[in-house]
Amino acid sequence: MILPLFPLRSALLLAPCVLVGCASISGARDALAIGAVQGHADRSALVGEAVMVRGVVSAVRDGGWFLQDAGDGDEGTSDAIFVQDATATVRPGDAVLVRGTVAELASGRATRTSLVQAKVERTGHGEVAALPLASAPTDWERLEGMRVRLDGAVFLADSGDLGKRGRVQVSLDERLWQPTERHAPGSDGYRSAVDANARRTLWLDAAHADWPQGLAQARSGSRIGGAVGVVDETNDGVALHLDTAPTLDPVERPAAPTVPGALRVAALNLENLFNGDGRGGGFPTTRGARTPQELAAQLAKHVAIIDGLDADVVALMELENDGYGADSSIAALVGALNADGGRWRFVDAKQGPGDNPIRVGLVYRADRVRTLGAPRTLEGGPFGEHSRVPLAQAFAPIKGDARRQGFVVVANHFKSKGCKDAEGPDRDRHDGASCYDATRTESAQQLHAWLASDPTGYGARTLIVGDLNAYAQESPVRTLREAGWKDAFAVAGVHAPYSYVYDGQLGRLDHALLSPGFAARLRGAAEWHVNADEPDASGYRAGGAGPWRSSDHDPLVLGFDP
Repeated sequence: MILPLFPLRSALLLAPCVLVGCASISGARDALAIGAVQGHADRSALVGEAVMVRGVVSAVRDGGWFLQDAGDGDEGTSDAIFVQDATATVRPGDAVLVRGTVAELASGRATRTSLVQAKVERTGHGEVAALPLASAPTDWERLEGMRVRLDGAVFLADSGDLGKRGRVQVSLDERLWQPTERHAPGSDGYRSAVDANARRTLWLDAAHADWPQGLAQARSGSRIGGAVGVVDETNDGVALHLDTAPTLDPVERPAAPTVPGALRVAALNLENLFNGDGRGGGFPTTRGARTPQELAAQLAKHVAIIDGLDADVVALMELENDGYGADSSIAALVGALNADGGRWRFVDAKQGPGDNPIRVGLVYRADRVRTLGAPRTLEGGPFGEHSRVPLAQAFAPIKGDARRQGFVVVANHFKSKGCKDAEGPDRDRHDGASCYDATRTESAQQLHAWLASDPTGYGARTLIVGDLNAYAQESPVRTLREAGWKDAFAVAGVHAPYSYVYDGQLGRLDHALLSPGFAARLRGAAEWHVNADEPDASGYRAGGAGPWRSSDHDPLVLGFDP
């Protein structure tokens, strides 16, 4: 709610008229309140009419400046207006009298109520007090062009535009969630969540203010304080043009998670682990590292994460599909894991699986678990060109009883949400699921039917794990839950899990689904938020040290009784 403090909306102090006399523009006493020009609708009812207003300049932008008056006592109207003036000589703090024609100028996704063909007369100096906002307003339109101060909780959502456009995305009141993480696509709950996210999302633009030190290295979820500026509309939504430097309270990086249970299984999206020709050449790769040095840094980050998870089996996504020889990417990863004497091995599917440029894979600690039988894959239908071919392998503890303690890990990577070449039912239905939802749903159906046939012979205790490219309430994940698969994080009682941050919104693309027999042995589940909240500056391409931002997805780890 906007704090209903009328004195603050009226705290605009004017010095006596100077320079040219106040009455120089004919009829100066007939000046309208800016709120009367703005009105209660998205567009002014006075478009095309000549009006006169007075106020104080609050901010100067390209092509004009913002003017704010003392207010008309109506909280449903904005007390500010944009004056189109490409050759402006005014400065913030100038008190002016303006005559111009009311217009609605295109501004981002909306229009900006403005005065054009303006005649301007400076009358003195003044001050525009910032309106305090304790939380996100119900309607940004009634604050159009006004100077405000964000007094409520402000969270850094995305800093990816900081170096490109000098702005960051923030969320007001709390962090944002992907609507389909919590609501079925297209449902009333989904639409309400979309509207709430739009209302609580804001861009901070510091063209006329300094950013706090360390902002480029801050994690999503860090707190921003003292943000003061003018409300405006951009192509990407509402923005606040800052006029004072905000403060930063960075959130701490989390330690590697620990989960109970003597048996641990993890999953990790590698974000395109490609190793060139495997002999130091072949760079830049088609995806991933551009130089041998970048590959070394990328491998070091993956090793740090896998070591930190302390898992016995790790499912991998976005691994180069280049075989299983000594020069393959999976061999390079296992070699790096074993550099300090580890006993890691990879599951060799002989070819593929599939012929997609990237594939899934499985690695395991040979001193803790052993494989049972040959790996199995599911090809055809949606798998291959679109969804990556699933890879299933049965394991057992190194000294365990295979029939009593055997379990199956199935690595998966469903088709992405990108819309290239999407046709028919795979096109975006604009319900939040994006493109290829039909292909992902078919992938889930065929995966379930395949596993129901027990391809490994140890299917009573099975884990479906990986990047399903679908949030928790979208059809592919619901299809598997409705078929009897158990969400490991729900079984473990984990509150609000997330593995991915897109457009400043949190959600799970990476899932762990258990057969009832394996769910009974689950003792804990955790995500390590080592990646999704980290800025690009932490990644291997930018020289970031440690495990941080090894990928754009967070890894997960599950603990079981054997």
